[in-house]
Amino acid sequence: MIAPHLPILQVILPLLAAPLCLVLRQGVIPWFLTLVVSWVCFVVALLLLDQVLVDGVLSYHLGSWAPPWGIEVRIDAANAFVLLIVSGISALVLPYARQSVNDEVEPERQGLFYTAYLLCLTGLLGVTATGDAFNQFVFLEISSLSTYILVAFGAERDRRALTAAYTYLVMGTIGATFFVIGIGLLYMMTGSLNMADIAVRLVETGGNRTIRVAYGFIIIGICLKLALFPLHLWLPNAYAFAPSSVTAFLASTATKVAVYMLLRMMFTVFGDGFPLETPTDLYLYLPLALVGMFAASTVAIFQVDLKRMLAYSSVAQIGYMILGVSFSTALGLQAAILHLFNHALMKGGLFMALGCVMLRTGSVSIDAVRGLGRQMPFTMAAFVAGGLSLIGVPLTVGFISKWYLIVAALERGWWPVALLIVASSLLAVIYVWRVVEAAYFSEAKETRDVREAPLSMLVPLWIMVGANVYFGIDAELTASLSGKAVDALLWAAP
Repeated sequence: MIAPHLPILQVILPLLAAPLCLVLRQGVIPWFLTLVVSWVCFVVALLLLDQVLVDGVLSYHLGSWAPPWGIEVRIDAANAFVLLIVSGISALVLPYARQSVNDEVEPERQGLFYTAYLLCLTGLLGVTATGDAFNQFVFLEISSLSTYILVAFGAERDRRALTAAYTYLVMGTIGATFFVIGIGLLYMMTGSLNMADIAVRLVETGGNRTIRVAYGFIIIGICLKLALFPLHLWLPNAYAFAPSSVTAFLASTATKVAVYMLLRMMFTVFGDGFPLETPTDLYLYLPLALVGMFAASTVAIFQVDLKRMLAYSSVAQIGYMILGVSFSTALGLQAAILHLFNHALMKGGLFMALGCVMLRTGSVSIDAVRGLGRQMPFTMAAFVAGGLSLIGVPLTVGFISKWYLIVAALERGWWPVALLIVASSLLAVIYVWRVVEAAYFSEAKETRDVREAPLSMLVPLWIMVGANVYFGIDAELTASLSGKAVDALLWAAP
């Protein structure tokens, strides 16, 4: 039967398909293979989530070697939810990517492009599914190395993509090095790499100095990967100069997986009672999250390149997620996980809309969208809907996230933080309005004849935008799943 092997199939399928794309080289076949694999992974993620909700935690032992000696793929409500996000975003980006990649990547290099894409997907799914700390590092590097390649593909349109990829490589390598040093220190003290087993053995060690140093290395390494302010310097250029479909995929998945890694390490490995956890929340996460929310949003206001604008917006939105973690409450953690899902929908839709603009105008500058409200009505309407969600207007997923964050802040008695959440949302109004003003209240260039984007791009775009509205009106499912994810993280702690 296939059902018992679903946890490992989630990772193995894209890994095996990647070299096939390299062999096939060009044409429609590499794209079609990547599309099929992404949709199969999405179906597998749905089946895994259903199994977890019915039967509880799933544990798959590679080679029939039981943990902690063998490598374990461990699926609970928390990572099943993240697997669904990653595979679902990929399943929507791939139909959209066909036209976009044809426009931005040379035909003879598209086989390599889809190979790197599948390896990136493998890495993100592997990081999320594994129960082994060292294997989490291995999958993190698989996703990172392939991401550097994907970003560099943007050099065909703008040579600055090479510099962006190199900066990303340097910063990503530093983050990964910090992370693996921390894992090495944990192994030295516990003799185990299985995350659940490490958690049990850490209780016995009593949190000595070496464990605390390991905690610091791991937290800093992950914060570099998730682009927490001020460790975000690699992100704006990477998002701005990567091909449009790459930006849509990475903005919706990569930092979300890194946030999941942070939560897994904090609550599963080190546990809620770890001595440094409360000081970290209060003196590290809370101030950096708040500063990031305002600083990144302010910088976004002055950006001319709209992909850079949304990239800085992503740094601010990461601040919202980390703010929820800093509350040190179940409701705050639920708000963070809920925003992880909601932000994937927001940024996926917004970057898809900009990809449509890039296809038709060859640019995503503020000048390129002037008058597009009339020339590309469906694309710009989708952008406006995504922008409203980013602001947090009621009946969108952005409102749900910020409502949960505000309630969590008030639960702690931190009403000034609740006011700051509202104030930072007003900054988003400014930079979203700049695009609306240019698209609907400015005249298009007389010499420009722009058509609407093709249906192959509009349909996935509007599915993403529709999800922004649907889950903003009926948030019962996502709130329930995020609540179960919180239970899985907190109860996993020894």
